[in-house]
Amino acid sequence: MSQTMNEFVNNLIAAWNSHDVAQTEKFYAEDYVGVDVAQAVPQQGRPGFRSFFAQYLNAVPDFQFIVDDVIADDNRVAVAWNACGTHLGALMNIPPTGKSIAIRGVSLFTIENERIKQAMYVWDLAGLLRDIGLLPEL
Repeated sequence: MSQTMNEFVNNLIAAWNSHDVAQTEKFYAEDYVGVDVAQAVPQQGRPGFRSFFAQYLNAVPDFQFIVDDVIADDNRVAVAWNACGTHLGALMNIPPTGKSIAIRGVSLFTIENERIKQAMYVWDLAGLLRDIGLLPEL
């Protein structure tokens, strides 16, 4: 890989934060497979990624990610992150609430040929539901 994993992750997060799907999808392999804890089926290929990205951008059009930690081993990388934004569109069939959200999560990536081949997104879904008023504070 011509760039370090930290550079790769920083560039990926900058692309996500740009909200530009065309720029962001360049980080994903044509045969990408992604699993998100909030989705029933994995994302398949770049079309699956575009749909995944669009769902979150529609729901939280001002989202911003901040990287907390990066752990890399060969072609695998774990990224601990925080995201924030405003729930302004439907998300998981939940109508917009206009409420601010703050989410913590971890993304696990397998990188091949400088592209994300596989991903698993594990994030605090219960925290999101609390932020938008669908779960009580614990």
